[in-house]
Amino acid sequence: MILNKDNGKPFPSSLPFTHLKLFLLFPPQNLRPFHFDPNINKPTISNNLSSLLSFLGETMRRRPRATFIVSVLSIITVASFSLYLSRNVISTWHPYSDLPNAHSHFLLHTTINKNKNVIDDNNELGRQRRRVSSIKDSLSTVSVLIPDWEILVIVVTNTPFSSSDQYHCLFPNNANSLARFSGVLPFTNRLAFKCDFPESVRRHRMFSQPTLVRGGASVTELLKPMPQLIKWNFLVYESFSTENDVVVFAKGVNHRSGYDRSPKELRCVFDFGNGVRTAVTSSVQEVFRCPHPDFEPGLDSYYGLPQRIGVSLEIVAENMVVPSVAYYIPRPKPKLNAVEFVQAQPKHVLCACTMVYNVAKFIREWVMYHSKVGVDNFILYDNASDDDLYSVIGELRKEGYNISTLFWIWPKTQEAGFSHSVVYSKSKGMCSWILYVDIDEFVFSPSWGNESDPSLKSLLPREQPLEGGMKSRVGQVSMKCLEFGPSGQRRHPEEGVTQGYTCRMRAEQRHKSMVLVDAVEPSLWNVIHHFQMNEKEGFVSKQVSVEEGLVNHYKYQAWDEFKNKFRRRVSAYVVDWKQELNPTSKDRTPGLGFQPVEPNDWKHRFCEVRDKRLKLLTLQWFRLLTPNGYTMAWQNH
Repeated sequence: MILNKDNGKPFPSSLPFTHLKLFLLFPPQNLRPFHFDPNINKPTISNNLSSLLSFLGETMRRRPRATFIVSVLSIITVASFSLYLSRNVISTWHPYSDLPNAHSHFLLHTTINKNKNVIDDNNELGRQRRRVSSIKDSLSTVSVLIPDWEILVIVVTNTPFSSSDQYHCLFPNNANSLARFSGVLPFTNRLAFKCDFPESVRRHRMFSQPTLVRGGASVTELLKPMPQLIKWNFLVYESFSTENDVVVFAKGVNHRSGYDRSPKELRCVFDFGNGVRTAVTSSVQEVFRCPHPDFEPGLDSYYGLPQRIGVSLEIVAENMVVPSVAYYIPRPKPKLNAVEFVQAQPKHVLCACTMVYNVAKFIREWVMYHSKVGVDNFILYDNASDDDLYSVIGELRKEGYNISTLFWIWPKTQEAGFSHSVVYSKSKGMCSWILYVDIDEFVFSPSWGNESDPSLKSLLPREQPLEGGMKSRVGQVSMKCLEFGPSGQRRHPEEGVTQGYTCRMRAEQRHKSMVLVDAVEPSLWNVIHHFQMNEKEGFVSKQVSVEEGLVNHYKYQAWDEFKNKFRRRVSAYVVDWKQELNPTSKDRTPGLGFQPVEPNDWKHRFCEVRDKRLKLLTLQWFRLLTPNGYTMAWQNH
């Protein structure tokens, strides 16, 4: 307590923090008394400004060393206290408290509707929920700041929603932006929206979560402060339950440079009771595995729905729980008997998996071609497309093509998505082998020109005997890539990329792979299109010769197509090709730099070898004669 020198009474307890710093810098025994104007919250000095300056100068001359020491100590104290607060915000995070999930949302309205009780104002969680529910036509949400100043808004499960209504993101400073519906998250059926982060809000020191409302809701009903906006670069964003464990996907826990935390440094945290923790058994890239918790979730007694349990990761040494928007999904029911488990076989020999964004104009050619050469099923991880992708997929399904889609809204997570596809395929019994190529890549063999029934399956190894039964020793087949340039095109060729782009670079580039699902190393480590093999089980990789198999990668297309593709890559390595990051990455375009301006010679770049082999094959397989010439089978749909 600081006493007034003249009257011995303490200074007011509400002394502002700025004045506290003044006391630290200039010892109170030498200050004149403060007098507070009751109409304002700023102190005034009883003497004039010149007296104050004279006093400060005299004090600083008399005690320069003490003043400097006290100043340094005060700065350290304030910084330490701020750091403590910021860390405490994270370390005390719980999925139920920061994410108004289905269970907590239901409990709130059960209390209000059935008991007509008001939640205690001293309960912070109660205040957050009352704030959201007090806004007419609002939806209970959690929001994440993602690249390009966009906000991903995830709506609580089973919240009423009308597709005919227009929604907005409202911020505490009265700013708002249109909320665009993106899709429904798989497994938990939560709705996802995206909205732009207004310029006026970006200037704030701390970003607050918006409130998602239907048109007409009043922002003046918001109570402050809103929960802090979750940052994408440090977040648990997805989980998947296998029979034996839980796979958790998280950003920012491991570093992209290659440093992975030891599993011993981490624990999985399940938001049930006081929190249930299990040991992390694997920690690689953005993928973490841990045992199922020792409980079985019950049913919500009021709604009869499965109880939603948040799941996250704890960094043990730092006493920190990573913010999370992921839910734990109970383990699948066990197989009925061992005989059924042994006899069960994947539905498809060869699947193709890729991550897509706004590829409606390309998907038909890619699916029709690869179906022709032996792919039985297509698994598409949709990175929040907003074009006519699903309309085209619907047409292809009607024509008999097997296409599975997963809404995968998480940005820059291609490696994690492919890791997810392995456990997803296993759980569904979908695929023996999976081909990992992009939508602008076409796999072929130079020998197919002489074959009547060409198939990628001919490149798969035959089973070889190993101890314990018959298994394929080769668990991964890799093929080199040829990178094609714009080939003189000014716009997307209507007849398709295999017909329009015929000039490429001479050197062969990195490879793409077909992977045996059962051969993947349990950590699920991969580099986009290449997995680590489970060497303990005797599996190895094999690279075929360029005479056996190749991948035509139509990487550098007509300028508008290239610009759209590289402006928003789904790749994990380059966020935005205009940013000066990872300049040596192979995802960069040689010689382009960082300017989004078409080079004068763009349409003639990357052209060293004329290569029409795949053009002639596709022309032979997919040409349709018409009175005016011919079209390709994927045109005019």
